[in-house]
Amino acid sequence: MASFSMILPELPKYLSELGGEKYIGFIVGLFTMSALISRFFSGRISDNVGRVWVMIFGSVVTITCGLGYLLVWSVPSFLILRFIHGFSTGFRPVGSTTYLTDIVPPSRRGEALGFLGIAGSTGMALGPVLGSVLAVEFGYNSMFVASSVLGILSLLITLKLPETLENPEKIAWKHVNVFKGQILDWSSWPAAVFLLPVCFAFGVFLTVSPDFVASLGFKYKGLFNGIIVVSSILTRLFAGKVSDTYGRIPVLRVGMVLLVLGMALIASADSVLSVSIAGFVYGISVGINMPTVFAWTTDLAKPGKIGLALATMLLSLELGIGLGAFTSGQYYAGDLSHIPHAYWACTIFGVFGLIFIFSRKR
Repeated sequence: MASFSMILPELPKYLSELGGEKYIGFIVGLFTMSALISRFFSGRISDNVGRVWVMIFGSVVTITCGLGYLLVWSVPSFLILRFIHGFSTGFRPVGSTTYLTDIVPPSRRGEALGFLGIAGSTGMALGPVLGSVLAVEFGYNSMFVASSVLGILSLLITLKLPETLENPEKIAWKHVNVFKGQILDWSSWPAAVFLLPVCFAFGVFLTVSPDFVASLGFKYKGLFNGIIVVSSILTRLFAGKVSDTYGRIPVLRVGMVLLVLGMALIASADSVLSVSIAGFVYGISVGINMPTVFAWTTDLAKPGKIGLALATMLLSLELGIGLGAFTSGQYYAGDLSHIPHAYWACTIFGVFGLIFIFSRKR
């Protein structure tokens, strides 16, 4: 998580220097598009070939693309690499989550996923800060090399993990042939619907917040990511366990209320202090929503289909992030006065999410 997130705050400026300012929305949009495409077979591979195989593939893509940025020479080559890079998150989270559900009892699933989220959030908190410092002080190439090195560490750790899938098959064409066999599990559709406004807001945040917070006075743009992820980590320490005790839906109602509040506060922010407070509130919502919706998805999954259910839910995640990134990037187009409007749109979309989750029975 640190590997791919550490380069995000600096990529808009990097792309602008290549002459691609009008394509800023594609930085996150293309990444999520390829991640979305990979959901059609990463879940199937996880349920049939193995969890570890899927995690290894995600890490290998991370390493390759981290080094690939050193060879980028034009806007088209950059955009192609961003598309390829998205396959890392199309595979890695599916493998990691299904692996975790194999080794923990269902009664503690929310708690365990909360700790997995803490690990990922820690990477997302420290990665952008490290990336911004490296880019500002030593140049973009040092940041890209560091991203690849972190991917290598991820791979080395994963290679030591024992496979948890019983009777794994060898990888074959049937596992990636999306035109034959089951590729999704629609039992997780309520979680997927809930996740749309959550991830739309995240796509907007990833795309426009670096320039927005820089205009308010942040020297290291990754620090704003750090504020949000730190508050997310603190919340994840107990959110998953609370959902195990009181249920997923009551906890998600609280999370969506905080999402709406956080988006409205960011849209209204006019200083480093006000946007930092707003980011902290938004981070709490992320810390509540993400581990709980993952646990809800695994609760809803059919036996032996957890990978497919997660892939279906994560399809919604990528769709939401992609839509948020593309629309906010195109609307922003270098005009800072447009950014608050994008966050107000997230607020309105979040209200629809509130209506949906309050209509669900516990």
